[in-house]
Formats: sequence, structure tokens, C-alpha cells
Amino acid sequence: MRQIVCVLLFCLLPVSASMAANTLKYNTLRVGQHDAQTRLVLDLGGPLKYKYFSLSKPDRFVVDLIDVVRTGHKPKLNYANTSIKKVRSGIRNGNDLRMVIELKQPLKKAQVYLLKPAAGKGHRLVIELTGRSVKPVQRLAKAAAAKSAPVVSKAQPKKTVKHAKAIAIPKVKKKRLVVQQQRDIIVAIDAGHGGIDPGAKGHKGTREKDVVLAIARKLEKLIRREEGMRPLMIRDGDTFIKLANRKEKARRHKADFFISIHADAFPDKRAKGASVYVLSQRGATSEAAKLLANRENASDLVGGVSLDDKDDMLASVLLDLSQSATIEDSLEAGSKIISGLKHVARMHKRTVQQASFAVLKSPDIPSILVETAFISNPAEERNLRSSRYQQRLAEAMMSGIRGYFVANPPPGTRIAAREHVIKRGETLSVIALRYSISLKTLRVANRLKSDNLRIGQVLHIPTRDS
Repeated sequence: MRQIVCVLLFCLLPVSASMAANTLKYNTLRVGQHDAQTRLVLDLGGPLKYKYFSLSKPDRFVVDLIDVVRTGHKPKLNYANTSIKKVRSGIRNGNDLRMVIELKQPLKKAQVYLLKPAAGKGHRLVIELTGRSVKPVQRLAKAAAAKSAPVVSKAQPKKTVKHAKAIAIPKVKKKRLVVQQQRDIIVAIDAGHGGIDPGAKGHKGTREKDVVLAIARKLEKLIRREEGMRPLMIRDGDTFIKLANRKEKARRHKADFFISIHADAFPDKRAKGASVYVLSQRGATSEAAKLLANRENASDLVGGVSLDDKDDMLASVLLDLSQSATIEDSLEAGSKIISGLKHVARMHKRTVQQASFAVLKSPDIPSILVETAFISNPAEERNLRSSRYQQRLAEAMMSGIRGYFVANPPPGTRIAAREHVIKRGETLSVIALRYSISLKTLRVANRLKSDNLRIGQVLHIPTRDS
């Protein structure tokens, strides 16, 4: 996925030294649309420094707010009639807030400016985005449709104007969503340790490398049965694989997601529970430095973008943006995994934790590490040895992975096409549950008069409940 920096503008507003040292509060966000222009307004507690730039393939507009903290929950906005797909944000460099605006179409023009307090309103940052004009073929088609509409004159009510004859217009063929042409989402499953590295050991001699491989194989079977997904086993036997080679294998096979499965251990055998980890900002920073230092030997670092012909500043921007977005995606996926695990296992940590695990340091693949239990705890060691319990853990992870990709389907995948091909034994209620929508919504979207399904039937999956 090629990323191109189109604009890099630094807009620094004069602020006093005392004010610059204070963090500002990100209060509310509003969105509006006028013709082809989308306007975002961000209410602030004072003036600020900011910078912005745009990226293509996919089209995004990025705004970095310097020394700004976000308070409260991000408001839920309706982007249905705007040029925006989604707005996401995350902390950058410890004190800054990065907003990534995902766009439905390429940008023609962008303006960012600060409004001073007026009419009872405080400082506001305004982001104006103008999309490209309608394509000539589309304009011609609209004009032809307008000409062909019947017109009735008030002066001569009985006389009608005949429909204009159809003119030769290049046909804009709609691309049919053929399931076979859409790719599967690839989930890389990494069973920790292996070979000469047994991992942690339980009091009864249970080896971490054995139980996590068993869980990984069960997860592999679940993913293989999942419509629109395909598993990739990083290790499928008792073999030792270096940490760097694990993530490289995932990237080589163009994995969309990476899950590393482990079992925890602690000297105090009372320690218990599962945890989910993603890469920490500190870990990402050190890996970015390492990648940049060796970029002459590294191609295809960030989704197909080679950094060997970029200067240090541009390469840093590309890699930093990719890692920030990847960590944010990993946090979201980790939360989904926890939602599934908490129904099966006691959680040692109820929220996603961040740490500098080497196996998670892939700048372009959302990655999580699951500590399934404490193998050093006798009761949890017994659970880990149980095939039934291993299956429940795998199903919980599968539920989280499914939930993440239903909400964030990669472009060009079968799940992004929102089509489901009926397989033997599937029911409408099971499909509705899988995609987190109601039976009524699924029936209405597909004009179903009954719940009877046939093998090979294609169902359209609506993006939200109606």
C-alpha cells in the first residue's frame, strides 16, 4: 500500500512561554458539509501549535495538535453525507494528539486555521476539506438525465415536450462484487516458544510451548472455517523460530493481523488470570529508530513503501504514522479479544496492556500477545492441559478477531464486500450473531420472506442495524 505525502505545512501560532507549557483540552468535535466541502471544527481551551499533511492510497488527512490532551469520550459523529469515512486519534510523542481523517475520495484542497474567541465561543481549530469535482463522464450522464426529463410549459399546459433521445455516453460499468475476486483476511497465529525453547513450565511439568501450540491449532481450525478468513501458522510443530523471523513471516505472507499465544509464569503460584498486550509507544519508538537506521537494507517496510529513497524526515513521518495507526488498531483488537476471554477465563488485567515485546514490533500489522493463563498456578495449569478449555480459549480469541474485522474490514477483502456465501449447516440466526446485527435487519436487507437458506446463496450484510 503506497503512501505518498502530498503536503507538509507547519502552522505555528505565537503563544506565550507560560501558555505553551500548558496542555490544552480537546473538548468537542463538530462536522458539517456544504456542497463539496467538509468542515470539521475542534473546540479548544486556548491557542496551539499544529501541523498537517495528506496521504494517498488510501486517502487520508493528518493533523498533529502539539501539546494537547483529549478529555472525555470522542463524540459520535455521522459522516454519511460527508467526504469522511472515519476520524481516529491517538497520543503521539507523549504529549501530542494526532488526528487521522480517512477520506472517501482524493482531496482537491485543504485548509486548516485557528479562530480566536468570539460570540461566546472559545478558540476553535477549523479543518476544511474539499474533494475533487465530479468526473466528466458522471457530469455528462447527469446532464443527459436532466435533458431527458419531461418539461411542461405553464403557458401551454396541454403541450408536452418529448423525451430527448438517448445520446452516446460512455457506460460506467458497476463492478460486481464477485466473492472469488475478493481476497481473504490473513490471520497469522504465533504459538510462543518451541524447539529448544520450552517457555515456562508448570509444577506438573507442563511446557508452555506444547499447550500454546495446541491452542493455536484449535484457533487455526476456527479461522479456516470462518467465511472470508485464512489462517497462517507461524510454527506448526515443535520448532524454534527467532522472534524477528516470526514477524517477517507474517509480513512476507501479507498478514492482516498477528496474534501471539503464550502462558504466563510467576514465582508466586497464586498469581492467576489472562492478559492481552500490544506494543508500547516506547517500544514502537525504539523499533522505528532501528528500522530507519537500517533502511538501506530494508524494502517494503510499511505496506509496500520502500524507505531507501526517502530522506530521514519523510521516512520518519511515514513510519511514525504507520506505527501510530497500527498500535491504535492493535488496542482496538485487543479490547475485542478481552471481551471474549473474560467469559472464559479470569482476567489478570481487565484492560489491554502495553509492553515492548519484540514479536509485536511490526510497524504495519496490528499485533497482540495473549497470555492465556499462569502455567505456574496449579489450577490454571490443569486448565491449560484440558483440550476442552483450550477450545474455549480459541473460541474466545476467534470471537474477538471476528468482531474486530467486522468493524474494520481491510479494503478488497470478502468481509469488506459485506457478502456472505451460505455453507452447509448455517442458519440465519447464526449469521446474524456472527456479524452482530439483528435477524430483522438481515431479512430486510436481503428481502427474505423466510429463514430458509440454500447452500451457495449470497447474502448482503448491512453495515449497521436499522
